[in-house]
Amino acid sequence: MLHATIHGLVVSVSCLALWPSAASAKAIPVELRQTEQGWQLFRGGEPYFIRGAGGDGSLEQLAAAGANSVRTWDADEIDARLDAAHALGLSVTVGIWLGHERHGFDYGDETQVREQFERARQTVLRYKDHPAVLLWGIGNEMEGFDEGDNPAIWKAVNDVAAMVKKLDPFHPTMTATAELGGGRIDGVQKGCPAIDIHGINSYGGALSVADRYRQGGATKPYVLTEFGPLGVWEIPKNDWGAPTETTSTEKAAFYRRSYESGVLGAAGLALGSYVFSWGFKMEATSTWYGMFLQDGAPLAAVDVMTELWSGRAPSNLAPTVTPLIVEGDPQVDPGDEVRVRAVVADPEGGAIRVRWVLRRESGEYATGGDFRRVPPELKGAVLEGSASGARLRMPKDPGPYRLFLYAYDAAGRAATANVPLLVKGEVRTPMPFYVYRDGFEGMPWAPSGWMGAVESLTLDGDYANKPHEGEACIEMRFVGEVGTWVGVAWQHPPNNWGDQEGGYDLTGAKYLELWARGRYSTEKISIAVGLLGDDKDHPDSGKTKAKDIVLTYEWQRYRIRLKRLDLSSIKTGFVVVLSGQGSPITVYLDSVRFVRK
Repeated sequence: MLHATIHGLVVSVSCLALWPSAASAKAIPVELRQTEQGWQLFRGGEPYFIRGAGGDGSLEQLAAAGANSVRTWDADEIDARLDAAHALGLSVTVGIWLGHERHGFDYGDETQVREQFERARQTVLRYKDHPAVLLWGIGNEMEGFDEGDNPAIWKAVNDVAAMVKKLDPFHPTMTATAELGGGRIDGVQKGCPAIDIHGINSYGGALSVADRYRQGGATKPYVLTEFGPLGVWEIPKNDWGAPTETTSTEKAAFYRRSYESGVLGAAGLALGSYVFSWGFKMEATSTWYGMFLQDGAPLAAVDVMTELWSGRAPSNLAPTVTPLIVEGDPQVDPGDEVRVRAVVADPEGGAIRVRWVLRRESGEYATGGDFRRVPPELKGAVLEGSASGARLRMPKDPGPYRLFLYAYDAAGRAATANVPLLVKGEVRTPMPFYVYRDGFEGMPWAPSGWMGAVESLTLDGDYANKPHEGEACIEMRFVGEVGTWVGVAWQHPPNNWGDQEGGYDLTGAKYLELWARGRYSTEKISIAVGLLGDDKDHPDSGKTKAKDIVLTYEWQRYRIRLKRLDLSSIKTGFVVVLSGQGSPITVYLDSVRFVRK
């Protein structure tokens, strides 16, 4: 699970006054020792057991809950986070992101590996003396989700770790793997002698992680670097492939069991843990992994971890909820009415307010944690709702949906449950289907296919100056000479040049449309849908293009007609090509999408 940088930290002046500023403080040495009781961390000479979390929620709330540490997955723009954590008495495991092969990183490419090594070195030099630093987290699930036994990956991890230890002997090194299967234990134990601690991301397996770790022959200490509810891959799917999500109440109970077994039950081996996810997280659904709702309301998992960290439960607990029950068949005809029953209660006996929301199912259940957008609420679908149930009118468009219940007590704590529903009929991809909207993250295709004079191109997907709509657009700047060209292909999966399965079924789309403009009103672009021919193992099902479109200074809409084109498997959703003019040219693109009309 690939995860995002924390922003929007709120730290009160009174809290800041309790701790020296990071600028005036020095690094606090951390030491890993093997004592009579087993492995143990010491920070500033005192025993230190990690009670931590990862995620983008409030650090103030984390400290108030009794935690003492926070984890990051990378070191992008973490200065404010380190300062805020230090002010609150929290330590930080600083993540050093290592590339994933599924994102196109090639551990056989010496240039990529060397550049990654240098980025890691610069990160350590920048932050090694910050007093909040606890550990260096070198990579997260960089071995992938298959066997994890690529020796080139483990060599790269160890090379970075060895460099880190030379630059900073005062903070131990750790790497986090996706569970323990395949070659992961040997990779860390034998392939990475410079790694001090094995970080383990484990969800359903957290109950048995300590036993499996020992049985695998591991001797290094570990940190449970991610744990939480059962993963989406660990739950059976229904007749149409949708997983049944557990309620927030059921999840809280599982958090407790995981911590008691995988952390407290491994004394002398486990150095602590980082619960996932402290904040809101859209992955599979908008409620699967987050310990808070999108509006900031804490769920029961926060209550459980507060009790486990601090030794006392909050005085006001989150509401409880049982699984939702659909009256009748959850597979219905377009426009049918559906009734769902619920049981919600407040532990303190207070009043409960509820909100029911129907969303189209995301349909993306892959592991990895990549950013995804929350499917929008379907307004008007819920006809009536209360704490005991809801009545709704299903949409006319066939396909999978999910009904969410959000329940709140007077203190703003929350419970949630949901149930998948299916509208029968031939399913078509919802339109409009975006190639680009407000940044690259969460979009179906990745702009990974660079071609031509790429050394002369810069591409910014978060350009915020006068976008056509939303908060950002694409800026492409090319300084190529006359006769040169450069192109970018939006690919699924990333870096798919026809050697991988993938793509999307866009049957029914009539146009690819986009908004574009040029900085000087002289720029030309060529655009296309589809790039991969029948000479590839996995071609695009159809291809078309429009050449030499002359842009104006103002935003204009452009379209490619897709009539009679086979759109059943489009791996290359969009291609844009710029030709060199001997002077810099700048092109802006926005709202690139497939539409039916």
